[in-house]
This record gives sequence, C-alpha cells and structure tokens, in this order.
Amino acid sequence: MFATLTGLGLSASAGLNAYIPILVVGLLARFTDAVVLPHQFAWMSNGWALAAVAALLAVEVVLDKVAVVDHVNDAIQTFVRPAAGGAVFAASDAAGRIDHSAWMSGHPWVGWVLGIVVALVVHLTKAGARPVINAGTVGLGTPFVSAAEDAMSLVTSLIAVLLPALVILFLIVFALIGWRLTRRLRRLRRKRRSPEAIP
Repeated sequence: MFATLTGLGLSASAGLNAYIPILVVGLLARFTDAVVLPHQFAWMSNGWALAAVAALLAVEVVLDKVAVVDHVNDAIQTFVRPAAGGAVFAASDAAGRIDHSAWMSGHPWVGWVLGIVVALVVHLTKAGARPVINAGTVGLGTPFVSAAEDAMSLVTSLIAVLLPALVILFLIVFALIGWRLTRRLRRLRRKRRSPEAIP
C-alpha cells in the first residue's frame, strides 16, 4: 500500500514538473537510505544523470516562468511529464515493495501505466489552467503560479518518499484544485460566448 502511495505521489509531482521527483529520488538514493533503487533504475542516482536532470530542471524553471513561452514548454512537456511519472512510479514501487504485493511484482507494467496516467492528468490540468491565469493576470501571475507549482512538486515528492500516508491528502488537494479550475474555465468560456450570441 505504502509503495503504491509513494508512486502516486511522485507521479502527481511529475505532472507539475518532470525533473523534481526524479532528482529527489536520485539524490535520496545516492546520499541516504530512504530510497534503494533496483538495478534497472540505478541510473537515477548516477552523478552524470543527476547533473543532466538538474540542468534540465534549471531550464524548465526559467521557461515556465515566462508567459506564452510556458505554453510552448507545456506542449513539449506533454510527452516528458507522463514518461517521468511512469518512471518514478515504477522505480519507487520496485524499490519499496513495502506492500509485498505479489501481483504487482508479477505485473511491473502496472506501475508504469498508473504513473503515466496520474502524471498526464495533473499535467493536462496544469496546462489547461495556465492560459486562463496568463490572460487573467496579463502574464504577471505566471512566475508566481509557476513557483507555487514547483514548490508543490518538491513538497509532494518529499512527502511521497518520507511520509507516504500523507499522499492521500495531497491527491485530494490536487483533485479539488483541478475541479475548481475546470469549473472556472467553463464559466470563462460561457462569458466569452454570451456577448457574441447577442445580435
């Protein structure tokens, strides 16, 4: 159960920022005993891989703070974030095995699929909300929202590994935020259509 919660938390985090959960897992595996990666995921704790992920994170952090550029970045990340979500879910599930699930051990692809789906849902929510935020704040709110997303990704990653029971709370928060943003988007679309409908 806990390994699955860890995987879900890391995948949700990857939906916000692909590189933060990989970096968290890699650094914890390299410098602590909190994460023990199996051989097929040992690359995550390799020094060169960590340096490359850190460089990609730096680029992502800058690009995501600029209005309009963040839309292009989100389009590119549509492929990267779900893949990262699948990788961190599979790595954490394979590494943890805290739930001792024989079925999960015999079906490792399930972790990849769950991670990809969770990361994709979070990513699509984030990417769908950004145009509304950018338009509503004339781009001024973009860096603040992006910084909040990065902070949430980091906190969620750490909680997923160190206190997996709290992941349920974070997933509920993600779901509520997504629900509220979806309602707000629908309201804005209705407002834009209503003046056009009047002759």
